[in-house]
Amino acid sequence: MKILEIALLKGMDGTGLSSEEASKFVELGEERITEILAVTEQVRKKHKGDEVDLCAITSAKTGLCAEDCSFCSQSVNYATDIKSHTMVESEDIIRSAKEAEASGAREFSIVTSGTKVEKERDVEKLIGALKGMKETVEVERCASLGNLTPETMGRLKSAGLESYHHNLETSRSYFPHICTTHKYEEDVEVVRNAKKAGFYVCSGGIFGLGESWDDRIELAETLTELGVDSVPINFLNPRPGTPLEKSNNLTPRECLKIIALYRLMMPTTDIVVCGGRNVNLRDLQSMLFAAGANGMMIGNYLTTPGRSTEDDLNMLKDLGLTPKAH
Repeated sequence: MKILEIALLKGMDGTGLSSEEASKFVELGEERITEILAVTEQVRKKHKGDEVDLCAITSAKTGLCAEDCSFCSQSVNYATDIKSHTMVESEDIIRSAKEAEASGAREFSIVTSGTKVEKERDVEKLIGALKGMKETVEVERCASLGNLTPETMGRLKSAGLESYHHNLETSRSYFPHICTTHKYEEDVEVVRNAKKAGFYVCSGGIFGLGESWDDRIELAETLTELGVDSVPINFLNPRPGTPLEKSNNLTPRECLKIIALYRLMMPTTDIVVCGGRNVNLRDLQSMLFAAGANGMMIGNYLTTPGRSTEDDLNMLKDLGLTPKAH
């Protein structure tokens, strides 16, 4: 049986491709992308229908990060031009949540730079923001706050936090090439703790770092083992001043193939395309749903602008897709 036939069968029944089968799948050339998308769209429709989950974020704390992730403009180790700021006030976060809801987002995430949120005054600001969001907006409350302790996670959950986001970024094998200031297992432990705390857990990676297809398969295996609920897929948008500023490792069709790989390995998991889609998918952005994604980040990213929300909503309408309701 040919690999695309296997992919369709195992995708439709929710089993997903094994790592060995995935290796055969990635051998398919980019010239076969339309054949691949014919399979992945069926799998996405079977498990996720035609509703698209729209999420938005706010950078509640920007820059000032001691980690040395080679793709990130927020690291103090690199000379970048971003404007850093400490934790904003609760009211600022609530205001951003209201704007996200008005733009059509179903989920809103509070994102902070740095290894973790550890100052009590910052935790209190987050608690205040979550309580205020719970009272004033209907968006799902999510946060990406680094390596939090289970105790802090519990406090935020009590305040109204529903989802927790923590990317692994790449495979365990390739991670030392990307970051040296903490161990991969520390990130894995955060995901485990978030699952234990009862959060809906988002964890994925960033592609185009120089990783191999084997690394991409390995990351999918790890995420499957951890039982994450959603996989955010980001594509590298090289930032001036970072070690990867001159990287240009992706083509639009390769991006679609990455999305397809994750849909076929994780057929029932939510797959959300986030940062870097504008500059990497370019004119093929509308094909990300046929490739298997059932979610998309709208609005601006952490340190770079996104596409206009109006354009994104029009794209969904033209495709016959519907934003998922609150």
